[in-house]
Amino acid sequence: MSQPSAHRDSPQGEAQDRPGRSAAAGVPLTTGALARRLGVSPTTLRSWDRRYGIGPVVRADGRHRRWTPQDVAVLEEMCRLTSSGVPPAEAARAARETAEASPGTAGTTARPPDRGSSHAAGTLSLADVRQECRGLARAAVRLDAPAVEELLTAAVEQYGLTVAWQEVMVPTLHAVGRKWLSSGDRYVEVEHLLSWHVSTALRRRTPPPDRHGAGPVVLACVPGEQHTLPIEALNAGLGELRLPTRMFGAAVPAEALAAAVRRLGPSAVVLWAQARSTASLPLARQVADTQWGVKGARRRPLVVLGGPGWSGPAAARGMLRPPSLQHALDILSAAYREGPSGDVS
Repeated sequence: MSQPSAHRDSPQGEAQDRPGRSAAAGVPLTTGALARRLGVSPTTLRSWDRRYGIGPVVRADGRHRRWTPQDVAVLEEMCRLTSSGVPPAEAARAARETAEASPGTAGTTARPPDRGSSHAAGTLSLADVRQECRGLARAAVRLDAPAVEELLTAAVEQYGLTVAWQEVMVPTLHAVGRKWLSSGDRYVEVEHLLSWHVSTALRRRTPPPDRHGAGPVVLACVPGEQHTLPIEALNAGLGELRLPTRMFGAAVPAEALAAAVRRLGPSAVVLWAQARSTASLPLARQVADTQWGVKGARRRPLVVLGGPGWSGPAAARGMLRPPSLQHALDILSAAYREGPSGDVS
């Protein structure tokens, strides 16, 4: 789990993932696809249509909304203006006037704001990631919590937990983090809001595990480490596999971690370190050497190292560093089936 790897389940899934591709090709979008692209809820689009007259030109069979590239350009301008603080009614009027004054731009997306513009604070650089990330980032910048929650839920339901984490949540979190670092802490509230809702979405996808079988998988951040979202994603993935876990969260003291391992007899222990300053190989070796059970039948856990903090020096023998969430799930499900390591004394 050091770096999530981007992948898609099938070529068909890739084509369906990118609503912006259809709009660019001139194919009208459904309301749901446009909502994901813009980072607003379908209810918001219908409300804007009703209140401000920003609606689709084409309605299939007179009922279903189909948004043309021209419609999309108006709405992108509307979102750009509202995210910079312009009241919705004024933004709608300005967006329509911009579209009417620039007929040559029909079929293209709204122009990006100038770097010196006051509107630049409402944008994020996500040119290389899918449209879902753009929409999610825009909703987070607007601090639109209902839209963020709806978009995260839809992403998990549509793509599954692993792909939603690696291709939607992680890229958007990274983009928001980069924006915060380059903006003098101006986006810290955006990062906090987005992180909170990602955590909520992950916990909602964690069903109760089966109660039988080998010892649980223990998940913990090393002492001094506060970044819990990656192991929350892993916990949710293990929950979907119906594997029992014990989540201890951020900055677990070494003594408490060792005591928990002895009490639980886990099949595996995942230690997360985001920074090299917190990664401690002596601690990892201590956990790996922790044994329990009666003499002659003592057991010890598999230790899995997660996070970029473990890069650099070679890890201790017998410890694995899975490169992605899916690899970690494969390793831990196998470890659970096999149970803790036997006595080697």
